[in-house]
Amino acid sequence: MKQTFPSKYAGNLHLPGSGVAEVIVVAVYGTPAVIVIWLYLYLQGRRSGRALEVYRESMESGLVEPASLHPTIDYSRCLGCATCVDACPEKDVLGVIDNQVRLISPASCIGHGACRTACPTNAIDLVFGTATRGVDIPHVGADFQTNVPGIYIAGELGGMGLIRNAIEQGRQAVAAIRDSGRVNRPGLLDVVIVGAGPAGISAALAAREAGLSYLVLEQDSIGGTISHYPRGKVVMTAPAQLPLLGEFQFRETSKEHLMEFWTGVVAKAELAVRTGTRVSAVDPIDGGFAVEAAERHAASNVLLAIGRRGTPRTLGVPGEALGKVVYRLVDPQQYRGTRVLVVGGGDSALEAAISLAEEPGTEVVLSYRGTAFNRVKSKNRQRLAAAVDAGQLDLRLQSTVREITPDAVYLNQDGAELQLPNDHIIVCAGGILPNAFLESIGVTVETHYGTAV
Repeated sequence: MKQTFPSKYAGNLHLPGSGVAEVIVVAVYGTPAVIVIWLYLYLQGRRSGRALEVYRESMESGLVEPASLHPTIDYSRCLGCATCVDACPEKDVLGVIDNQVRLISPASCIGHGACRTACPTNAIDLVFGTATRGVDIPHVGADFQTNVPGIYIAGELGGMGLIRNAIEQGRQAVAAIRDSGRVNRPGLLDVVIVGAGPAGISAALAAREAGLSYLVLEQDSIGGTISHYPRGKVVMTAPAQLPLLGEFQFRETSKEHLMEFWTGVVAKAELAVRTGTRVSAVDPIDGGFAVEAAERHAASNVLLAIGRRGTPRTLGVPGEALGKVVYRLVDPQQYRGTRVLVVGGGDSALEAAISLAEEPGTEVVLSYRGTAFNRVKSKNRQRLAAAVDAGQLDLRLQSTVREITPDAVYLNQDGAELQLPNDHIIVCAGGILPNAFLESIGVTVETHYGTAV
């Protein structure tokens, strides 16, 4: 007779020996899966712990303000998958804490933008400034054209300080000019490019490749902002595509090597570049603009590929007009064996002080009004700490310059006045955005408080 069971017992039916078989199956197939899951959770836990440690260090050190373009995260979309963390070329900038991505080292973010590209859910936006710290950015459209038709901006002035980004923007801006309909006008250059840094050189190459008439005007020397770096400074770059010349790549190189490279590019491509030529005005004329420099140049379009530094920020103290006060370090060797005060709290100040401290017999004091270095790279902080610990450098936090005399400098530190013997002062307090120049040609400057361009 066929035996039947109520359906509710069917799930409990086991044949003799079947339990042993199931145990074997689970052991064979389940154990590796458990090991994989455990290993994944263990590694994720370690990674999260590391991210939390970096985040706490940043907060305790006051390194909470990104210096430039940086990501914001929409947590309603973020999966915590860490794709953006892996895509970031900089170490310990982004991290996953409690299954959420955070900017764990805000001051170290330099605006690569690789995180936004890599995010699978579009949870990342790139913005300038924060709710508490505004950043002035000229109004620039998607085609790099400002609110003044025919005037374009590429590179650092528009907020993009990375070499690779500047090169790409210079190329794209010229492509927009080529397609604008404002070219091939009788008696006018198609474009005057102001600035011979990476953006300007890339734009010149693109103009030549497109058959446009152009001229590059540079007030200093070829290389732009790079030419102002201290001698021997290591410059981090990423692979980039130059018009006409193809891809180039430097992972780590010196200022001298990079300057030699850009000078070689200009020579090889026979670019029309005039150095030592400062542009004083850009005035509208029929069909374009008159660019006032050593000579007057008429052009249908103007591409501003200049830096954000503009006019150096001064201290505004008695004695600052003395010849021993300068606003950038060119060659540390010229200060060998002297007493030097460096003023500032950014990367340029730290790099200058460290470079000077490496010169034999040089006595270096670094003065900064803050309690911590809020917007500098971690590598520079580490090098500075090493120099201080080795007795190569005298660090004076919470100090300001009160007066400068021919053979001394007076500082205020924590309410006390200090008199230090001094031969040279290098002020690395940044520069004033060339707002007056931009306003004179009608370009709108907007202050961003954590908003996109």
